[in-house]
Amino acid sequence: MVQLKVSHERQKSLPTMYDLPSEDPEEPGLPDEFHDVQPNFLKNTCQSPNYSQDDYFIAKDLNLYYDLEHPLWHKRPDWFLVLGAPRSTNQQELRWSYVIWQEEVAPYLVVELASPGTEDEDLGLTERKKEEIPTKWEVYEQILQVPYYVIYDRYENLFRGFVLRSGKYEALDLSEGRLWLEELGLGLGLWQGSYEEVEGRWLRFYDRFGNWIPTSEERVIQAEDAREQERIRADNAEVELQQLRDRLLKLGIDPNNLPSDL
Repeated sequence: MVQLKVSHERQKSLPTMYDLPSEDPEEPGLPDEFHDVQPNFLKNTCQSPNYSQDDYFIAKDLNLYYDLEHPLWHKRPDWFLVLGAPRSTNQQELRWSYVIWQEEVAPYLVVELASPGTEDEDLGLTERKKEEIPTKWEVYEQILQVPYYVIYDRYENLFRGFVLRSGKYEALDLSEGRLWLEELGLGLGLWQGSYEEVEGRWLRFYDRFGNWIPTSEERVIQAEDAREQERIRADNAEVELQQLRDRLLKLGIDPNNLPSDL
């Protein structure tokens, strides 16, 4: 068994999933298809009107290190959003991980996609012994104090949300399948449709008017439709103008020499 020693200088650097072991040595750490597609959909539609895209950070399946005293401890949320943490715009500066004692800003929203065998831990139902590492629920609620925590079960189409109040998570009424996030200026809801040619019920963001935020692909289609509608309007206007010219000519009026005061 390899013994790792963490020096003071090492604590100052950014640990990654490649140079630190998992909490669970048997954990493969590889997402399935849904855990790849759904987080991409969330990122694609997370277009906050309250923040520049350079002023919030979005990650999926990225190691989140939360305790300087135990620098090997981490969780790996399926998707999370941090307000006020700048995203990297240089390829070489893209994050290997998210280290809370370096970033000094905790996530605003964490989304976990329930999988068989993980639901109890996602919901804080897993009990741990004193010497064991904290559960997800404990980390999000007590250590990081993440304001909003969402769990989605695609098999049951069950959308659950929790808000941090007085240091404890309180279940929200999401019977209508929507959760408004005031600081973000967006809501998170369940949408029925096809994304990346896969039909189902997906989590996606909506605006304060209840309209679903379009994906980049949908924005391209909307722009093309708008150009087509503008072309049709221009063609119709040209036809109407020509019809007017023809009527004037039948009346013996030259449409090119109309009085200027008409």
